[in-house]
Amino acid sequence: MTAEEIRLMSVGEIQQHVEDARQELFNLRFQTATRKLKNHARISEVRHDIARMKTVLREIELAAIYAPETLEEQTLPASALK
Repeated sequence: MTAEEIRLMSVGEIQQHVEDARQELFNLRFQTATRKLKNHARISEVRHDIARMKTVLREIELAAIYAPETLEEQTLPASALK
């Protein structure tokens, strides 16, 4: 899953995908412990997917917090920002 695909989802969908991926990661780790895992690279893929989704969630959170301030900075003169 790419970051662009994740950005097209709603926050609720992203959170649900994170939960699903965490559950999958748990299952993969369990399979590793019982020596039944065939594709060890999948653990890394799932970890990267979780990180990607959490990064996009953080971007959304920061955009919601700083969006009004960004607009105010653009309207103020540069000398007022110092």
